[in-house]
Amino acid sequence: MDAIWQKMYDAAKAVKKARKVSDYVTCGEVAAAVLSKSGKIYTGICVDTCSTLGICAERSAIFAMLTAGKQEIDKVLAISPDGSSGAPCGACRELMVQLMPHTYQNIEIMMNMETGKTITLGEITPEWWIP
Repeated sequence: MDAIWQKMYDAAKAVKKARKVSDYVTCGEVAAAVLSKSGKIYTGICVDTCSTLGICAERSAIFAMLTAGKQEIDKVLAISPDGSSGAPCGACRELMVQLMPHTYQNIEIMMNMETGKTITLGEITPEWWIP
């Protein structure tokens, strides 16, 4: 296992703290870490609401990266409530494609921390609408 994936996993695990914020909002059930091309790790958590105002952990981490002035993603890892990792949802994929329309295919995604299985965003979104 590449040491950077372990650092990303540890960073995401450190912010993964499920909690109820109000009768309408929970957060922290899923956490994510994004490695920017600059080599810095950014983290984020999911925020779930009773309407569509929530956000996925991956997008939360990407927005933290953007807030810090970075915009190129190298690797993405998310930790689900059960501790497993897997592919980002369509909205997260769409954001990554739009951020990096000419190079999104190379973003590496951790699919299974236990086995070290990764996949690229290009493999799971091979024919996106952006030419």
